Amino acid sequence: MTGTSFSSREIQENNESSGKKNLSEIERLEDACWNGLVQQMLPEIVQKSATDKNLYLWEVKEGSSFLELQLGEIPTEGDQYYSINPYSFLKYEVLS
Repeated sequence: MTGTSFSSREIQENNESSGKKNLSEIERLEDACWNGLVQQMLPEIVQKSATDKNLYLWEVKEGSSFLELQLGEIPTEGDQYYSINPYSFLKYEVLS
């Protein structure tokens, strides 16, 4: 989520030390995700897949107040029904 205090100190420290002070909050968060923040802060999500293979970050998409991360063994189109992206799952909730 963007616009919150979640991980803001770590993101700020990482970007200041690498000379990326001019980036917006969402750009700093995206950069931190590409540089290992997800693995560092939420290791239980990215340890292994159901088939015991490594998961990789393939894509970062920007939403109005969040970043959507595509994690997987290989890049694939995700199943929108199980997504926690509000743009994806809300259409299924309305139809249910």
